[in-house]
Amino acid sequence: MPEQIAPTLPTAKPLSSYKPHWAKRFGTARFLPTTRAEMDALGWDSCDIVIVTGDAYVDHPSFGMAVIGRMLENQGFRVGIIAQPDWQSAEPFKALGRPNLFWGVTAGNMDSMINRYTADRKIRSDDAYTPGGVGGARPDRCSAVYAQRCREAFKDVPIVMGGIEASLRRIAHYDYWQDKVRRSILMDAKADLLLYGNAERAIVEIAHRLAAREPVEHITDVRGTAFIRRRDDPTAVGWFELDSTDVDRPGRIDQHINPYLMTTQLAAEQGETCALEDAGAFDPVKADPLKAGQAKPIRIVPNPALRKKTAEAVATADIDAHDHDAEADELEAQPTQRGKIALPPRERTVIRLPAYEQLKDDPVLYAHANRVLHLETNPGNARALVQRHGEGPGARDVWINPPPIPLTTPEMDLVFDLPYARAPHPKYGDAKIPAWDMIRFSVNIMRGCFGGCTFCSITEHEGRIIQSRSEDSVIREIETIRDQVKGFTGVISDLGGPTANMYRIGCKSKVIEAACRKPSCVYPDICPNLNTDHSLLIRMYRRARALPGIKKILIGSGLRYDLAVRSPEYIKELVTHHVGGYLKIAPEHTEQGPLSKMMKPGMGAYDRFKALFEKYSAEAGKKQYLIPYFIAAHPGTTDEDMMNLAIWLKSNGFKADQVQTFYPSPMATATAMYHSGLNPLKGISRDSRRGERVDIVKGEKRRRLHKAFLRYHDPNNWPLLREALKAMGRADLIGNGQHHLIPTYQPATDGGYESARRKNSTKAGTKTSVVTVGRVLTQHTGLPPRETGERDPRGISKRPTAPVKRARRRP
Repeated sequence: MPEQIAPTLPTAKPLSSYKPHWAKRFGTARFLPTTRAEMDALGWDSCDIVIVTGDAYVDHPSFGMAVIGRMLENQGFRVGIIAQPDWQSAEPFKALGRPNLFWGVTAGNMDSMINRYTADRKIRSDDAYTPGGVGGARPDRCSAVYAQRCREAFKDVPIVMGGIEASLRRIAHYDYWQDKVRRSILMDAKADLLLYGNAERAIVEIAHRLAAREPVEHITDVRGTAFIRRRDDPTAVGWFELDSTDVDRPGRIDQHINPYLMTTQLAAEQGETCALEDAGAFDPVKADPLKAGQAKPIRIVPNPALRKKTAEAVATADIDAHDHDAEADELEAQPTQRGKIALPPRERTVIRLPAYEQLKDDPVLYAHANRVLHLETNPGNARALVQRHGEGPGARDVWINPPPIPLTTPEMDLVFDLPYARAPHPKYGDAKIPAWDMIRFSVNIMRGCFGGCTFCSITEHEGRIIQSRSEDSVIREIETIRDQVKGFTGVISDLGGPTANMYRIGCKSKVIEAACRKPSCVYPDICPNLNTDHSLLIRMYRRARALPGIKKILIGSGLRYDLAVRSPEYIKELVTHHVGGYLKIAPEHTEQGPLSKMMKPGMGAYDRFKALFEKYSAEAGKKQYLIPYFIAAHPGTTDEDMMNLAIWLKSNGFKADQVQTFYPSPMATATAMYHSGLNPLKGISRDSRRGERVDIVKGEKRRRLHKAFLRYHDPNNWPLLREALKAMGRADLIGNGQHHLIPTYQPATDGGYESARRKNSTKAGTKTSVVTVGRVLTQHTGLPPRETGERDPRGISKRPTAPVKRARRRP
């Protein structure tokens, strides 16, 4: 039997290997057309693909519609953009005519519900992705509404959905705004295909297959896609289905063999005979009459297959710590032997999740389905998922293929080196688009995150395998910004991504990476198989800041400080050259209870990073400050946890200005905790002795209390805090001394509560600039503005000033 090869990530067809579509002859557009007149100027009679987006059209690699549009253009397709159309009728969707191949529908860079509503379900007055920052330019559940209008405009054109909103709603999901479980967005949108995650690989393959006149209903094998499986679909033949529709149910049970039943009798029960036994094969006398009665020594021979299996198990003993179907995996790992049951390969296995009708009113089943989903996120070993929607003859299956194969470094370079205009479309004139102003001088160097924070949706969308650009590609983009982007003054505002310091970091072993099912590479501690070398990132920092015309390069992305402490050289480089007065990091909490539900490190890692940060800042002769971010009302947080966090904030001199309240986004693990009251990280069971219950912060009063603890210094919060502290038996924290949390007196305030976002926001209708000169909002008051090396229009240098007096530590 040939030796089996250890599995690694599956290979994928390179993006640059496709034969260009015939329309490649039209060349590259300065901006993708948004009107018929622009199409005429390009010599187009029609568009092959029309992308409908909920964001303003900004031709920049940080905007999804631009990345997908330019990638398709690179493949030779004619792509048009309809940005933020009026959704009250189908007419605006006909502006570019009938697409030859398909509609591309996306809500934009943000989930439309999160973009529109606060964590308290209040309507926001602004929208960073709309000209002028005005809210209300897109509908709620934008992707589904746009898809329905596209279908109304041209019924026979396939609809392909994508973007983060569609990604996070690909299966039945808890909807925080309606406080119920909603069905897959595919059922509401009636789209033909849904692309989840980074979609370049999938969208290119789909476009070429549709251009080759393959029916969209036959495209069921593309990774990173979901669709409604048609009845009698021939492509569904040959799949092995694993039933995961229930919890607390034992696995397959084989019938016990009767040790007293002879082989002939067993065969007779099945209506057969045993020819070997009839011939005396199992009779030692008949089998070997010459040696009848002669004793034979027993030889113990090691089983090679078993020895190999044992060695492999030892090598990867800690890989699969969270498998939900251990029995199936054990059977699958066994070598193929005669008489043994062997499951088909993972690529032909589909896991049946609980049906929508089962889990919509059953929080335990919902948590179970969420756990299974998160276990099937590694492209190296993930299996397809299927979930039934509906009952009776009208029931349909939503089928979710395994995640897309991550882009290679050359493919990442191809995506980011496309000919972006790096500006909003000219039709917006001088209108400010806040999201564009925020990122126009920043550079994205990687995708993905292996942190696995339960409240974050990056893993579900981008995956946990880091996809990095080459150093040369990053340098080329910095030079392009320097030479082409209007208003550049020599300062790069960020060189990062989802996390600032995960560039080129990943698993040391491709075999282990492909087999691993852990939700995080850094929790509860950094995995020994993780490469934590920051040298390539340090080298890129040095090369970037040495470029002519570059005055300063700042790091604005959040830093994974528990990873950074593994490389003191990186912290020194960062603190000495790339911190403009303050650096944001996210401990999220100080107490172990909520931290364990978030999958975040303890405060020991924060203290170690803080010591190194202050040491290297002092050596550089700079006064610099850490900005720690915290979350209120996260699942698993008690009132005592928030009180202890408030005490820590005061003892360290922090006064939170902006408050992050837990926001249950679709599909996140923490959202499953919020809805079910159970911890999917620990396994799901209806038996209270087995499953772990989670303290959930629900109700306006309790959520207000947790936010009030973060803003303990706000007089409007003092009455609520006094009442809570007395009820908790901690009246000793009420007083006028330095060691007290809140005072006994109440100043003349209205006593009302106003969220930090509302308090810091300009009233609707007020005319003001998008960026106030000389003012930088941070999460904490009492801190100087960030140093950027720029000068404002009044000639005042924007350098840090002395901070306000900070509270002394409690003795």
